[in-house]
Amino acid sequence: MSKESSFDIVSKVDLAEVSNAVQIAMKEIQTRYDFKGSKSNITLEKEDLVLLSDDEYKLEQLKDVLISKMFKRNIPIKNLDYGKIEGASGGTVRQRAKLVQGIDRDNAKIINTLIKNSGLKIKSQQQDDQIRVTAKSRDDLQKIIAAVKEAKLTIDVQFVNYR
Repeated sequence: MSKESSFDIVSKVDLAEVSNAVQIAMKEIQTRYDFKGSKSNITLEKEDLVLLSDDEYKLEQLKDVLISKMFKRNIPIKNLDYGKIEGASGGTVRQRAKLVQGIDRDNAKIINTLIKNSGLKIKSQQQDDQIRVTAKSRDDLQKIIAAVKEAKLTIDVQFVNYR
């Protein structure tokens, strides 16, 4: 009888890397000519990014700078859940972006359905905010990894604890 192999599907964002990306983005904003004299700022509060700027146009530019810095540090951009733009004090605008950690119910349902419809002898079970996938064949697990990478998910997923 062969031993079963397994891996976990998770969705995590490294908060230390996000903090570094925010610091680098703020350095760039302070030196850019188009942000001269503006009240633009990015702060990291627990698992929320708070973007503050003079108007919606500058806020979009602020987002572009932040996203470029996050992309360079391999932080999944899909895991940002932007709130609505709201007015703030001093005639500025603010927008919160929540960093999504873990696999939510909707995405877990998509992944589990994908695994069941694959026709392979694979078991999957949801454990808190991750999914454990087990099978006797490592080749089948590789096929599931490829299928999940191709799936249209609203979050970025990683594959860990491959045994």
